[in-house]
Amino acid sequence: MTLDRYQGDRLAQAQTWAGLPDDELRRRAVKAAADKDLSGLVTLTCAYLTHEGTSGLLTSPRTIEAYTLGVRHFTEYATSNAINLLRPGRRDASGYVAHMLGSGRKPAGVQLKVAAANCLYRALRWAGATEAEPFRDVKVPRDPTPGLVKRPPYSEDDIAAVMEQTDLQGQVLLLLLSHAGLRISEALSLTWKDIDLELRRVSIQQGKGRKGRVVTMSGSLRRVLSKFKQASSQITDGRRTTPEGAVFSYSHVTTARYHMAKAFGAAEVQFRGFHPGRKLAGTRLLRQVNDIARVAHHLGHASVETTRRGYANYEVDDLRDTLSSW
Repeated sequence: MTLDRYQGDRLAQAQTWAGLPDDELRRRAVKAAADKDLSGLVTLTCAYLTHEGTSGLLTSPRTIEAYTLGVRHFTEYATSNAINLLRPGRRDASGYVAHMLGSGRKPAGVQLKVAAANCLYRALRWAGATEAEPFRDVKVPRDPTPGLVKRPPYSEDDIAAVMEQTDLQGQVLLLLLSHAGLRISEALSLTWKDIDLELRRVSIQQGKGRKGRVVTMSGSLRRVLSKFKQASSQITDGRRTTPEGAVFSYSHVTTARYHMAKAFGAAEVQFRGFHPGRKLAGTRLLRQVNDIARVAHHLGHASVETTRRGYANYEVDDLRDTLSSW
């Protein structure tokens, strides 16, 4: 589905709530909360995000998906524990956090679930259904373990082994992540207009936070992209499955994950998602240029501090050669 079509559908869905008179909006929101109507609470939250959220209609599909799952999770918890959504108890929100942590969920995942539940209550207040703010003062403990320790990057050998087990399309995707440092959503949204093989540039039109940037492609990425572009142009219209102008034929992240997991399995490398490939780009570049600001730009981080926190542990490997001589 194109971005315009997606946004058009979201706007139309949001209007089923936002277009109501105030009294009717409140009545339906109260009923959805009282009945713990999952579909109603999800669409109400999405309508609120579309009309009142920080990014409005431009809220990313991944954020919508994450909040949808979060609202579903909290509603199911509230149902199981007989929580009145319109008049929650003083300890219901902290109990929800304790429940998630006690079940083994990581702090980062708990924080996302709390954000979704908090958004649900903002939507209910927007609709006039309640004045409750149960998550306003709830604290989620931070995980002190650095990201590179929790989810270390793939090694150069891992990527080389998988490159031998996948097709040209898979090779392009791997190098866009592990060399160019793109997020998986950024890579899959690329068109050939965004690729400048002569100047070795990749233009990301809308990265995280809708920010665009230009990154330099490695020599390896340029060579594989050139081969892939030539091969794609030779496919007849009857066999083409790639959307017009798009680099990849993968229709969704799930499709890309399926094909990559198969290639990783054939290479006997554990597939841990796409982010460890992007982390390889960050750690490798940081060692080479030793400039945190340039690495932050390459990865499209919102601030240098984000890069510093995420890659604070990269020095551990740098000490390997030093310590081996002791």
